Amino acid sequence: MTFLSLSSLQHYWSMQILEANIVVFFNLLGALALGLLLGYERSYHGRAAGMRTYGLVCLASAGLTVISGYSELWYGGYGHLAANPSPIIQGIITGVGFLGAGVIIKEGYSISGLTTAASIWSAAAVGVLVGVGFYASAMLLTVMSATVMMWISKLEVLLPSRHAIAIKLSFQQNYTPNENEIEQMMLSLGYEIAKGSLTISLADSKQEWHFAAVALLKHTKHSIPVISQHMTKINGMENFHISFARN
Repeated sequence: MTFLSLSSLQHYWSMQILEANIVVFFNLLGALALGLLLGYERSYHGRAAGMRTYGLVCLASAGLTVISGYSELWYGGYGHLAANPSPIIQGIITGVGFLGAGVIIKEGYSISGLTTAASIWSAAAVGVLVGVGFYASAMLLTVMSATVMMWISKLEVLLPSRHAIAIKLSFQQNYTPNENEIEQMMLSLGYEIAKGSLTISLADSKQEWHFAAVALLKHTKHSIPVISQHMTKINGMENFHISFARN
């Protein structure tokens, strides 16, 4: 019997392997639920890594971990004839991690590309599952990852959350701004300055303040254009910049 014979190929879909794939599915489902829960906590507080990022990372991690318990079923049940691929899998995941880091862009308090990076890592996990012959698990992981990327963002919109904005204020020369005045103005607009986010720089006797502000409620009554109108009323203001603090 050769490895390309019909009988040999049928081993990849044997009842024993399908039962293992069902166990893998429930592990993936549990990992996704817990990952989304952790991601929602971060999303609720306006952090860049939200439900999709945490969900994808949890999915991929569970998929790679659970199949290690079924090494005897790898390659259609011929895992005992093959060399141990674990070092190769470790190298793949590490290398793909560097690739994912390359698509993450940070500009001030705004970070983008986290979900893309997580999806690249998840795609690597799909490739590993296919490589060891767990085709059903690879298909399940692909469908679940695609579902996370397409639909979880819509779920995040429906759930209560507090979005964040990044603000840069530049003041006139030799002017010393009043922190309490700015805090009160942000509160009146429905935002609070995130603790530990305030940074101050000085150049040519001009102060420049950078900070992140988090909405007190999911639906704040003031949008960025409205906030910009209030910024012009701050004493000593020369120019400012406002953007969403997460992406």
